[in-house]
Amino acid sequence: MKWLIPAIAAVFLCACTPPKRNVSVNLSGYPPAFRDGYLDGCESSKRAKRPVKDPDRFKGDAQYASGWRDGFDICSKQKQ
Repeated sequence: MKWLIPAIAAVFLCACTPPKRNVSVNLSGYPPAFRDGYLDGCESSKRAKRPVKDPDRFKGDAQYASGWRDGFDICSKQKQ
């Protein structure tokens, strides 16, 4: 009986962990910078208050910026 309360607490804590980045797009053929940007852009489309974006990388890395815009646009459309 002593283990029941901690076990129930563990189940509830596991249910509250943030979701992993789940991308249904195959990005394996793209450069790492594009993939990073895509994932950040997709996460940003899901977060209204705190977007995920590396401002320095967005300005200086065209592949990251392109991936970010694509990820944001595609994931925004998937939400609707």
